[in-house]
Amino acid sequence: MPVTGGSGEEGAEGGAAGGGADSGAPGGLRRTLTFRDLLVYGLLFIAPMAPVGIFGTLQARSHGAVTAVYLVATVAMACTASSYAQMVRVAPRAGSVYAYARAGLGEGAGFVAGWMAMLDYLLIPAVAYLFSGIALHALVPAVHPWVWTALAVVVTTLLNLAGVRTAARVGFAVLAMEIVVLAVFVVSAVVVLVAHGAQRGWAAPLTGEGGFSVGAVLSAVSVAVLSYLGFDAIASFAEETGGGADRVARALLTCLVVAGVLFAVQTYLAALLMPVSAADLAARPGEQGTAFYATVDSAVGRWLRDLVAVSKAVGAAFAALAGQAAAGRLLFAMARDRRLPGAMSKVDAASGAPRRALLGAAVVTLVAAVGAARRDDGLDQLSSIVNVGALTAFGLLHASVLGWFWIRGRRGERRAGRSGAAGGGAPSVLWHAVVPLLGLAVVIAVVVEASATAQLVGGVWLLAGLVVLAVQYGGRARAGGARG
Repeated sequence: MPVTGGSGEEGAEGGAAGGGADSGAPGGLRRTLTFRDLLVYGLLFIAPMAPVGIFGTLQARSHGAVTAVYLVATVAMACTASSYAQMVRVAPRAGSVYAYARAGLGEGAGFVAGWMAMLDYLLIPAVAYLFSGIALHALVPAVHPWVWTALAVVVTTLLNLAGVRTAARVGFAVLAMEIVVLAVFVVSAVVVLVAHGAQRGWAAPLTGEGGFSVGAVLSAVSVAVLSYLGFDAIASFAEETGGGADRVARALLTCLVVAGVLFAVQTYLAALLMPVSAADLAARPGEQGTAFYATVDSAVGRWLRDLVAVSKAVGAAFAALAGQAAAGRLLFAMARDRRLPGAMSKVDAASGAPRRALLGAAVVTLVAAVGAARRDDGLDQLSSIVNVGALTAFGLLHASVLGWFWIRGRRGERRAGRSGAAGGGAPSVLWHAVVPLLGLAVVIAVVVEASATAQLVGGVWLLAGLVVLAVQYGGRARAGGARG
């Protein structure tokens, strides 16, 4: 994938933006992560069996075309991964989309992108913790889900505070366990299908039951993107990765491809084995959250259902570990730029972790996760809200690619031409225009299909961010006037 940078002033600005803190800077983040570590964080955050918790909801919403939903979602996220790969080279900083929008669109847009990404990064770990609590409650019904949820928050927060390398090592072991369990499910499902056949047509997971509905699939995609949220967290570790921005970009794209294949395979097999129709599932919303477990139980046996439940419980908690780490880096980056309280910009000397930012993220996540665990509709409401925040940030990411390579980059080329300086190369029409525009169109379509509650909360959060931005600009203006 060709990537070109701006020239002249833009190139200099990109270099400044990418500087950040390095391994040799006192109090800075340390460059200790490898390509494998990045993949572990990305896949751990996504979770190889992420569709388990929302399989029933997607099957019901899409009228049975659950695998088509994941194929569409993968294509949509591929556009986002491409834009991340472009911008991580421009601004390889801990703030991820906050840093990219700041470089490509300016200070104000950068703050808005970071503010909306906060809604994603602070709450998606809460969703993962809630998945963990629900799965553990299914195994030990005597303990309420909110107790398991709170315990998962405490354990993973302690690991994050121990440092990025420690968390990555533990995460690798958990990820390996999840992949083994997924392999056991795939083999068992294939054996059952060969021996007894499918419950419905072999093409049904792609075409739906009773006809393909574009609207139903898009509506389900608005929920399915929840499964992918996490691969973008890889970009948050740009200042802690050896090997430069190219390694981060490669990890982003690899992670998405691997996740897309895993999601398509497991949902296709589960849809073929599911004993009830999508219409029946839609009529019984209370059974949607456990539809995958029920399918495995009826088709293979209780032993595999329990194995999947344990894997999901542990895996979801460690997906939240990766999400909490990314949230801490976002808060750290915004605090370092004085967009959030400066106390969160401190890095612990012993662990190299942004301890205060991580603790701040953990507190918000704990409140959201436990609160949702105590509500019957907590998972559905929390999932929808997270998606709107993430999608808005993704939209600004795509706009950042257009802003950097076509608007700011063109200005830099004109200045370089007047001064006789060498240019940085022409932007690519495919990667710097077509792909981000396509990604932006998909984001808008999915947000339109999101629930009214999610749209309302996202709008209120955005409005609050604009108020904070206005107050900050007002304070700067008054400070400038006083100095003048």
